[in-house]
Amino acid sequence: MSASDEAVRDIADVAAVEVITTAAVHLMSAAAVKVGLAPDTETTKGAELMDLDEARKLITALAALVTGAAPDLGNQHARSLRDGLRSLQLAFREASVVPDPPGEGPGETYTGSVV
Repeated sequence: MSASDEAVRDIADVAAVEVITTAAVHLMSAAAVKVGLAPDTETTKGAELMDLDEARKLITALAALVTGAAPDLGNQHARSLRDGLRSLQLAFREASVVPDPPGEGPGETYTGSVV
């Protein structure tokens, strides 16, 4: 069996909820760094890694994923992801020098206004 066959077999054993949740966590982590929530280290400050343009894209993608998948994730998973998404949306709004109008922030097309 080739490495490729083994990888396909491994993926086939993973439940869809786990794949979706893992993708959402990766988007959340990347968005948190880009919105300036990365922890300070010896060499960088979290704010040095901030890139709100990139954060907007990641948060919007996360909102689409969470909103679209929520009915299939079950309440416990969906609630946690929605809470994380909302926290990122609020952090983005707080970090923005010129805040978006209500309903026009990242992902708000999918989630509705976050204030």
